Amino acid sequence: MLTVEKIGGTSMTQFGDVLSNIIIGKRKGSELYNRIFVVSAYSNVTNWLLEHKKTGAPGIYVKFVNNEDYASALDDICEKLIQLNRTFESIGLDQKEADEFIKNRIETAKNYLRSMHKVAASGYVNKNNIYLAAREILASIGEAHSAFNSVNIIRNHGINARFIDLCGYDDSESLTIDQRIEREFSDIEFNDTLCVATGYTKGTEGIMRAFDRGYSEITFSKIAVTVGASEAVIHKEFHLSSADPKLVGQDKSIVVGHTNFMVADQLADVGMEAIHPKASKPLELAGINIRIKNTFEPEHPGTLISRDYVSEKPRIEIVSGTDKVLAVDVHDPMMVGEVGYDLRIMTIFEKYGISYILKSTNANSITMVINDKPKAQDLIKELDRTFYKVTVKKVALVCCMGTNIAHPGFLYQAAKALCDNGINIESFAQSLRQVNMQFVIERECYNKAIIALNDALCVHHID
Repeated sequence: MLTVEKIGGTSMTQFGDVLSNIIIGKRKGSELYNRIFVVSAYSNVTNWLLEHKKTGAPGIYVKFVNNEDYASALDDICEKLIQLNRTFESIGLDQKEADEFIKNRIETAKNYLRSMHKVAASGYVNKNNIYLAAREILASIGEAHSAFNSVNIIRNHGINARFIDLCGYDDSESLTIDQRIEREFSDIEFNDTLCVATGYTKGTEGIMRAFDRGYSEITFSKIAVTVGASEAVIHKEFHLSSADPKLVGQDKSIVVGHTNFMVADQLADVGMEAIHPKASKPLELAGINIRIKNTFEPEHPGTLISRDYVSEKPRIEIVSGTDKVLAVDVHDPMMVGEVGYDLRIMTIFEKYGISYILKSTNANSITMVINDKPKAQDLIKELDRTFYKVTVKKVALVCCMGTNIAHPGFLYQAAKALCDNGINIESFAQSLRQVNMQFVIERECYNKAIIALNDALCVHHID
């Protein structure tokens, strides 16, 4: 049984636990092999290199774009990564080898960026293409660092480990992402080799350009499909649970256990990814199940995501959502009966590269819920110039998801739970497939709504 296993940044930072719980555990001899690990950068490293994923705080990339001193900033990052290396000395990291690797990698990146900066300044090329390429180079540093260190530590524990560097720093070959992955894995005997691959993959299409910050899961998915993995495993710091344990408490956070790809897609749509939707689809089509496991509970089977699973009993499996969305309502008395009115709206959405999470309509208004991000403001300004009346409100979106919820009573129970807690439903949506009930509520009510819905529908649900 060959597995491909993804380890996220938070878990990687606690690599001692990863080593003892996941990589070695109770395994001996041949049990250690037939596994490929795809690793993210250590926690916060990609934020330093690019920009903070949640806050947008600028990193090295922004300095490069703004013609600021990115070289000195990279030196500072290098020192941080060397200090990070020190935290792994006790579990077997060779400090000299690890330090030398990251110094060389960052020096090479600086040389690339200097050349690119000169080309961009010449005025002969499209600067945007240069900036996108710089983003690729910077992004790759974090995964290269963590993957090299991992292999170094694993080897020092007597295991035959191989560093699969998909970053392509040392070659100029014009390969697609798929071609590079296929080439790097073509000659490996998995029976006696444990592989650790970078979450970043260099390719002609640009993995950052195509998938942005979800790129490590794209690499993970493509590797799994390429090698024909029996299972694709994602190790996280928490189980995939009925609700966020940080919000509802560990005692009321129920491990899902089993769900399907449709539910996983719903989670991704509100930014609570079990796995990146463009990573899950190839796995679904290839018939490869995904297993979400808790790094710190290695004996627990976790949650299996499979293509055809439907819960035997009707149940809400997950309550999730986001409090970082806007409700954009377009109202026009002339909308009634007009064919293609919403097409006019969607044309503007496409222009700004913005998709909606929820859409509800009545005779003379259309409400769409979108992510509350800076680029949304330009969209809203054009909508306001174009249509009769546009109303924008900061809101939250809470969702009740499950593989078997197309039964009477779930909507009532959800609405009642919100009502009992004094939470008004501003808007609502559910498709005919009935895998996700979506409620738009006041933003300040988000936490209370998640707790109330999880308690009523998951913890104390009555059939």
